[in-house]
Amino acid sequence: MNTAELVSPVVRELPPSGIRKFFDLVAESKGIISLGVGEPDFVTPWHIREASMYSLEKGYTMYTSNHGLLELREEIAKYLSQRFGVNYDVRRELMVTVGASEGVDLAMRALVCPGDEVLIPDPSFVSYMPCVTLAGGKAVMVPTVAEEEFKLNAKTVESLITPRSKILMLSYPNNPTGAIMTADELKDIAEVVERHNLIVISDEIYAELTYGEKPVSFAALPGMRDRTVLLSGFSKAFAMTGWRIGYVATNPDFLAAMVKIHQYGIMCAPVMGQMAALEALRNGGTEMQRMVNTYDQRRRFVVTSFREMGLDCFEPKGAFYAFPSIKRTGLSSDDFSEKLLHQAKVAVVPGTAFGPSGEGHIRCSYACSMDQLKEALQRIKTFLSTL
Repeated sequence: MNTAELVSPVVRELPPSGIRKFFDLVAESKGIISLGVGEPDFVTPWHIREASMYSLEKGYTMYTSNHGLLELREEIAKYLSQRFGVNYDVRRELMVTVGASEGVDLAMRALVCPGDEVLIPDPSFVSYMPCVTLAGGKAVMVPTVAEEEFKLNAKTVESLITPRSKILMLSYPNNPTGAIMTADELKDIAEVVERHNLIVISDEIYAELTYGEKPVSFAALPGMRDRTVLLSGFSKAFAMTGWRIGYVATNPDFLAAMVKIHQYGIMCAPVMGQMAALEALRNGGTEMQRMVNTYDQRRRFVVTSFREMGLDCFEPKGAFYAFPSIKRTGLSSDDFSEKLLHQAKVAVVPGTAFGPSGEGHIRCSYACSMDQLKEALQRIKTFLSTL
């Protein structure tokens, strides 16, 4: 029996994650410094871990509502109102998910019909395009460039809209580029969205990781709240990646559709993680700001270092990634990354893992210690001298 032929052709034809390919290579080697992981190097603050352990001691080991703990949803609603100026009904417009990634999948499956087109900034997070494909839609990549600070251009978006266009995916601050968009820039996008009656899925998982700019939620723009599925979570800002707690906020019709899928496939997010997230929102602001300040210091060091070694490097204004250009080496992003891994034992992610516009770039995470960054950048400098 040829079992491979029994696999869904849609799944069979999906390319594997370009990030995971390099993770696997790192796992097979010793002495590697990895700048490829999109994960804080900080341990979840103690008081958050303690809250989870205390919940276990009290016997919180049961299912919660499909929507998540009401107490946590109330705290999320308060946070979104105070921090971003957007208000949601905790019973009809908010749901706790298993990370923001589940939210992406739920939104696509709830809203995409066969043949619908979803506009996606290029480059952007690796799961957006596969989620569109798995939902039966067609991903339309919207190129962004370093010369425009990797911001989404409203005219470019509009030029790619067709009668089948239904959704615009937004992800600012952006992974992998670290780009952000201001309120005025997002208003230009909002005008296009309204003119063409689009839905927006806004992944704002890095919203708290901005440097020198106040974070903006797309849902807070005039007329955009009910058009927007706002996704976020606790992984990045609160150093809670392994807890897998995210949330979605949107209008009642969209949320009800997403809850249906969530209740059949997932049931609910782990209650211990939800209790930890509750503590993070109530008392985690100080530690979060300390981590952001540390990332900012590393960010400036990394950008300066790449420029000093002769690589053009856009200055990221959010997240914890640098996206330097390696075009002057004459190597493709894949070739550069593989040679760097084998010859210098530094792992980065080729820009093409995030879309065609990533060619000529590499993603380097600065969510690691300054000592590791210094050593990794010295190795990259030495590697460049051999080319």
